[in-house]
Amino acid sequence: MALKDLHGDTFFLDAFAIRQWDDPNYGGTRISYDKAEFVAKVHEMFKASGAKLVDGYAPFCKHVFVPNFVGAKVGALRVSDDNRHLLRSGYTKRRPEELAVLSRWFRACDVTVPDAAYLDLILYSREQLVKEYAAMPTAKGSPDDLPNVPWGIISVKAQYVDYETPMQPITMLRNALGREEGGSGVPLDRDAYSKSVEYWENHATITLGDKPNGE
Repeated sequence: MALKDLHGDTFFLDAFAIRQWDDPNYGGTRISYDKAEFVAKVHEMFKASGAKLVDGYAPFCKHVFVPNFVGAKVGALRVSDDNRHLLRSGYTKRRPEELAVLSRWFRACDVTVPDAAYLDLILYSREQLVKEYAAMPTAKGSPDDLPNVPWGIISVKAQYVDYETPMQPITMLRNALGREEGGSGVPLDRDAYSKSVEYWENHATITLGDKPNGE
């Protein structure tokens, strides 16, 4: 099924999220589930739970939290004295058009990765995605490719809790750099940044390969 057909009446699966299905070196939550069935199930669970959207870091960003129906493993592990020696680091980037940034991660083969309890579906409004596609067309494609549906699923985070955990500090910095650098254009919030540092100082993403494609 073509990417433009992966939608219902409320959500569509954005190209940025497809990495979590198709990129074996994606750093974070990997998903093994039919894409069309995923979108259909998300709509079903969303409506059954009262169709509630949770506010995100900007007006164009929302969240939906659902039980982990895809059997996904958590996308990040807490760093402890027992596993700290297994951490790896290096410069990575999410896509060719972006600048490489310093990241750290666990290889899945080195640690025990438990099942997640919930999925955090991170949504951007179609209007915001049109702006981002226009700013970085090589990476994103054409705005005309976007379905005429209100919300795009840009990321799926498999986690233990049914509330938002902090995005990584470098992601916040990239957002502040602007859409031309792969961000959203939202200015840096220093308090939110400090909370992000506090969280990610004690957590690291997981990748199946030796090195992730991006943080």
